[in-house]
Amino acid sequence: MQWLASLAKERRLSAKTVEAYSRDLRQFLTFLTGHLGEPPGVKAILGLKPLDIRSFLAARRMEAVQSRSLMRQLAALRSFARHLEREGHGTASAFAAIRTPKVDKNLPRPLSASSAVAVTDTELRAGGDRKPWILARDAAVLALLYGAGLRISEALGLQRRDAPVHGTDSITVTGKGGKMRSVPVIPAIQRAVEDYLHLCPYVLAPEGPLFVGARGGPLSPRIIQLAVEELRGALGLPDSATPHALRHSFATHLLARGGDLRGIQELLGHASLSTTQLYTKVDAARLMDAFDAAHPRARTKG
Repeated sequence: MQWLASLAKERRLSAKTVEAYSRDLRQFLTFLTGHLGEPPGVKAILGLKPLDIRSFLAARRMEAVQSRSLMRQLAALRSFARHLEREGHGTASAFAAIRTPKVDKNLPRPLSASSAVAVTDTELRAGGDRKPWILARDAAVLALLYGAGLRISEALGLQRRDAPVHGTDSITVTGKGGKMRSVPVIPAIQRAVEDYLHLCPYVLAPEGPLFVGARGGPLSPRIIQLAVEELRGALGLPDSATPHALRHSFATHLLARGGDLRGIQELLGHASLSTTQLYTKVDAARLMDAFDAAHPRARTKG
């Protein structure tokens, strides 16, 4: 479909997002077939009323679909309506008239600084049948998540030639939407990557992946997720301690040390400052928790 092709090429949406938008449109067309009594054509879609769109969203809500998914579905339908308009079929005004479902923004749950550092320690998982190079690899990936604030996909997307080793003070990563940014690399990350490269038994091609799996192929994100799950047990951390929580921790700890919000936005690769501003709430919540725990009058009533 031309619309889907334009999403990938012009808007540079990820393959997963394009797939989700395609699924959203199919679900909507299936609903309309029952709602209208026949498969809808372009003319029928252009003639829809806001009530028809609300009926679809209500039906999805009845299927226990959450607000975040409904918000994405409405975005997909609006995108398709704009595509029809660009192609000269007419204006589907009903889609723009619908209010976007409100989504509660869950505050990120960062780890403490000591826990975040401990997660990158190879000694905690030493022993058993794990090879030293595997432990070093996992530690290097986790060091990039916490020490540089990378997404797991960004860390695993690094090529061998871009390895942040001694003498490399920054790396260029490709984030969401193909957006590239430069991220500084601290010595602890350099040492972790150097340890991994020293122990890795495979010859890594310059343009191949920096981090490889046990058989030398590209490393799956699930392997890193499992490593963190194991570390949660060793460190007594909550279920909220995930690879992505290390990225949250990176931002929160920078902010707590007086980091500039706009600078943190650039480091994280957030398109909107409002996304980064979540961390101000995180830090405020952390400070209030500390106040409640320590202040003798924190829990006294008026």
